[in-house]
This record gives sequence, structure tokens and C-alpha cells, in this order.
Amino acid sequence: MKKRIICLAITIVGAAIGFYYLPLLWAVIGFRLATPLMAIVDCIIGAVLFFILSLPLANWVANVMKRVEQSLAKKNPAYLIFGALATIVGLVLAILISVPLWRMRVPVVNNVLPLLLMVIFSYMGFRIGTTRLDEWRNFLGLRRERGKDITNQVLKRQDDNYHHYKILDTNILIDGRIYDLVKTGFLEGTLLVPNFVLYELQYIADSGDSIKRVRGRRGLEILNKLQEERIVPVEMYEGDFEDIDEVDSKLIALAKKVDGVIVTNDWNLNKVIQFQNVQALNINNLAKSLRPRVIPGERLTVMVVKRGTERQQGVAYLDDGTMVVVEDGRYFINERIEVEVTSALQTDAGRMIFARPLHSTKGIGGHNRSTKHQSKK
Repeated sequence: MKKRIICLAITIVGAAIGFYYLPLLWAVIGFRLATPLMAIVDCIIGAVLFFILSLPLANWVANVMKRVEQSLAKKNPAYLIFGALATIVGLVLAILISVPLWRMRVPVVNNVLPLLLMVIFSYMGFRIGTTRLDEWRNFLGLRRERGKDITNQVLKRQDDNYHHYKILDTNILIDGRIYDLVKTGFLEGTLLVPNFVLYELQYIADSGDSIKRVRGRRGLEILNKLQEERIVPVEMYEGDFEDIDEVDSKLIALAKKVDGVIVTNDWNLNKVIQFQNVQALNINNLAKSLRPRVIPGERLTVMVVKRGTERQQGVAYLDDGTMVVVEDGRYFINERIEVEVTSALQTDAGRMIFARPLHSTKGIGGHNRSTKHQSKK
């Protein structure tokens, strides 16, 4: 139905062009047929030509209209209203300036220049109306209630260590653990999702790479679950920092603007934030700190899954992923054994535990088990 309407509109435009401009063409080529039906013939010729032209253009015009509709549907109503009003003001100014130009007899000045002025003034009006929403709201006294407008005011902090807004980055939404963390109730305040993060998620979800596409869709699903379940308040930040290109830099600028804290699992972003006087909550650091502590002499039951880098060592893992290096563990691969912790080492990659099998100290039929394995070798 939409394509038919597009074809009809192009055909009507063609009929109008044929009515006004074909007589000029006939005069140029010297063809003169002054009959009352000539105007109708001109309209029919123009309509037929543009109808044929509309057939290949209908799909392209429909796709463009669809993209425009989707883009407008995502915009804030205030964005559209101020943009439309400013565009109308720009058109009115262009018409007022064009009135004396129309009265001139100069060919280009009286027809082309007014059209250019209308296009330029309408575009400038739209840009002014949509890029300064905060100033227009303040000018017109349209400030929203507390908690609704985060661009004009920052909530008063109850404590130096308290930040009302927890800003989510793209990686934290793709990771998905933020949903489980929110459900525990350990995060307080309001989750803030900037529009530029949402756009990046949509770009990843529409990627040609299947892995990226799945990651992007998972991030959108996590965001939808957070909004629907309303475990904590979730707000969208509709502004942007057009003078900043990188999303990470925009997040830092937003955190400074609203006095918020960035929730992330990006190691590089976390390092950059440390130099920007902005606080960050890294859930990877949280996960590491919540791993159970072990002390020398403590006993664990583990399964040795592979050989270690050093001679006779075996490697096992705890349920939380902590690596356990077992002395003489190569003799117990694919076996569940009881070990005694000898030491623990904390590294940037995580915690490593060193242990030795209890079998090496317990006699089994007069011989320890590791000795039996070694004798077989």
C-alpha cells in the first residue's frame, strides 16, 4: 500500500512538471501545436514518464521513509516539538527575506536563491531547536520534576562515598551479570543508561558477525529485563556529547556531569577512569574479592584435570575458577583427591593456590600412593 502511494505521489509530481515545463520544451525545439488539449497531453506525458521512473524508486523511497520513521520513534517528544517549532521559525524568516528577492527580475535571484534560503534557514532552525534542549527548557520554564530531569541538576549527595546514578556501559550490559547483581539488592540508587550506549548496543546487534550479533542482542535483553522488572529505577540519558567521539570518553564526561559512578567490567576503561577523578565499580574486581579465602593447612577436595608447567605438577580448579597447583599432581590426573594448601598467591589474573596431596603423607598398605606411581614409571 505504501509503495502504491509513493508511485501515485511521484506520478502527480510528474503531471505537474509536464504541465508547466513541457510547453517550454516544445517552444525550444520549435514544435507548436496551440490546442486546448495540449495542456492535458503535457500532463499525461509527464505523468507517464514519472510513473515509469517511480517503479524502481518506490522501494528505495519506502526504505528511506521507514528509517526516518524508526529514527523519529526513538526521539524524545520534546526533541521533536522543539525541532519542529524552530524549523517553522527558520522557514518564516527565510520567506520574509525572500519577499524582496521575488520581486526582482534577475533569473537566479528571484527563484533559486529563495529556495536555498528556505533550506538553509529550516536546517539551522532544526539544529538550534534540537541541540539546546536544556537551554530551551530553562528559558520556557519547563523544568521537570526531581528524578525526571538529570541534565539540569545533580541530586544532593548524602555522603562523599554515595553516588545516586550508576552509569552502565556497553560491556556490562553484554556481560549480563549486572542483572544478577541488581537482583541481590547490593546496588542502590538509579541505573542510568545513556542513549549513545544504547545506539552502540543496537549497532552490535545488527552486526554481520554472528558472535557480535548475539552479544548485542543479549545486552538489549538484559536492559529490557532491568526495565520490566523494576528491581531498581532505570533511566535513560537522552543527551549526547557531540564534540566527543569515543563512547568511553562520553561515559566519563557524563559521570562528571551527573556526579555518577560508572559500572563496568572493562579493564582498560577502569584504568582510564582512575586518571579522570571518576569512581568506577568493576564487577570483575567484585567477583575476585568474593572468592573464598584459603589459608595454609586447609584441606580441599579437587579433581586434577591436566599437567602443570613444572615437573610433576598437576592443575585443578575450584568451583569459582580459582587455579590450584598440586605438587606431584601429574600422577592423579582425572582423579578426585584431597589436598592440603601450602600457600596462596594473588596476581592480576586472579588467585593461585599451591597444595600437595594428602596421599603423599598417608601410607597405603605400607607405601604411599605417589611412590607407587613413581615406581611404575
